[in-house]
Amino acid sequence: MQVMIRSLLLTTIALAAPVAFAQTKAAPSKPAPTTNPAHRGYVLADLNRDGIPPLLPAGDKTTPAQWEAKREAIRSIWLDYIGGLPPRVATKYEVVSETPEKDHVRQKIIYDTVYGDRVTAYLLIPNSVRESGRKAPAVIALHGTGEPGKNSVATETGKRPYGFELVSRGYIVLAPDALTSGDRIYPGLKYFRDAPFYKQHPKWTTVGKNLTDHMQGVDLLAGHELVDAERIGAIGHSFGAYNAFFLAGADSRIKAAVASCGFNPFTGSRTPGHWGVRDWYTHMPRITPDLERGRVPFEFHEIAALAAPTPLLFYNAQSDGGVPHWKVVGDCMLDLRKLYVWMKAEERFASVLGVGVHDFPEPIRKMSYDFLDRWLTSRP
Repeated sequence: MQVMIRSLLLTTIALAAPVAFAQTKAAPSKPAPTTNPAHRGYVLADLNRDGIPPLLPAGDKTTPAQWEAKREAIRSIWLDYIGGLPPRVATKYEVVSETPEKDHVRQKIIYDTVYGDRVTAYLLIPNSVRESGRKAPAVIALHGTGEPGKNSVATETGKRPYGFELVSRGYIVLAPDALTSGDRIYPGLKYFRDAPFYKQHPKWTTVGKNLTDHMQGVDLLAGHELVDAERIGAIGHSFGAYNAFFLAGADSRIKAAVASCGFNPFTGSRTPGHWGVRDWYTHMPRITPDLERGRVPFEFHEIAALAAPTPLLFYNAQSDGGVPHWKVVGDCMLDLRKLYVWMKAEERFASVLGVGVHDFPEPIRKMSYDFLDRWLTSRP
């Protein structure tokens, strides 16, 4: 694996895991970012000048009570900005079709979610699991931005077939379409156009919607007769990457998660409006008026920290055109590691920084599968 990594010219490998609130700065003498009492957020100019806020409020001397208070404050702000998570509905799904593959069967299914909506997905089941009847680990594979949706991760011809590759390693894989992609594109619109969603749910967000749909998917997996409910993970690239670590922070049933090229902090960003109102896909509308006032409500390593000490692996790339502020990404990863070290869970966090573009290359995918194997195929 070391040879493989060197051949890919990866520049940094740092161990750490998801956690909340800020990181320690290289120059402790600098002033801390100004907070906004209205939403306990930050002045973006201060973050850009001084660096990300440290997660541990008192460094290594932070007490468990201090951290839990901070985590709950982050969680409260996060849930407020994404519009909350409504009570989920009973888990029901129907199998639309079955396609036999070399080593598994691919079922096209539709499962229920909140407010009368339904999610289209692929459920991949290894032949060996079906034949033995023994419970197997499972992974929810979340796709990136694109029209194909689930097809891009759950079929052999998909652009980044991590779901297809994981079923060959013995995992049951659920690959859902996110709203606006795959079979869930609004009629008459292009993929990732969400205006009808906000017309129907003006006080909610696509982030909250995706989280809810994915938690309904975890409900499906946890209740499946062939799934070991104690060994469920998440994996995603780009759009799917941040949905994966968002899910890990919201649902304790996720026992390990992998996020490729989807960590995009406000600090140092040329396009922080990515997270606010856009004319094609809007994540959290309230971010836009905050940015107009020069503020942000949180930083994204704080949102990742909500999952700690769940095992997490992040892959980020220095030539990723959408996230050119890779040095800040590295700062966030280091601060997450500090949190995991403080939790005495250092081995549960891994961060890889490569020199490549916005992709999930095969060597990194294999490393990711090994990471998931460590935490999901055995019971540590």
